[in-house]
Amino acid sequence: MKREEFIGQLENRLSGLPKDELEGRLSFYSEMIDSRMENGMTEEEAVDSFGSVDDVVEHIMSEIPLTKVVRANSSSKKGLPVWAIVLLIVGFPIWFSLLVAVFAVFLGLWIAVLSLYIVAVAFIIAAVASVVVAVYMFITGRIAIGIMLVGVTLILVSFTIVAFVVTNLLVRGMGFLTKKTVFGIKSLFIGKEGRS
Repeated sequence: MKREEFIGQLENRLSGLPKDELEGRLSFYSEMIDSRMENGMTEEEAVDSFGSVDDVVEHIMSEIPLTKVVRANSSSKKGLPVWAIVLLIVGFPIWFSLLVAVFAVFLGLWIAVLSLYIVAVAFIIAAVASVVVAVYMFITGRIAIGIMLVGVTLILVSFTIVAFVVTNLLVRGMGFLTKKTVFGIKSLFIGKEGRS
């Protein structure tokens, strides 16, 4: 792909960005292409080194705060057609309820993940307490109870390990889901075409 085509696609896909932000990003990539060509790459190799336009757009959108994107688009001079304004007002009970429901689901999922961390910490505390009591039982001559508490400690440690592994996987999954949701919201405001 040639520089002009690459820069043109970027400009089209990022047209919803604030003007100064868009111009800065386009000049950055244009200068990077020049720099790579000075280092011996062909124009096509320099452009291909960034990856696909989709990758570049996703990278740029991940760096720009959502509030900045929304503010830039809400303060633009575009204006909404009358039918869209009427539809927003009439549909407010529906779209606002859906928005609150989505937020509540995300909040509930993050609280569930936090609860799992708390459970894992409780398992650790219980395992430490079990070890302390087991040592006390061995010292006082109650060997059978001490051996039983060592078994309980091993079970608690295994539960702790499983809880931390599962919770870490859930945190990664929730992070990915949150990132994709924010990216989707940003893509509603940025770019005219080529949204994936």
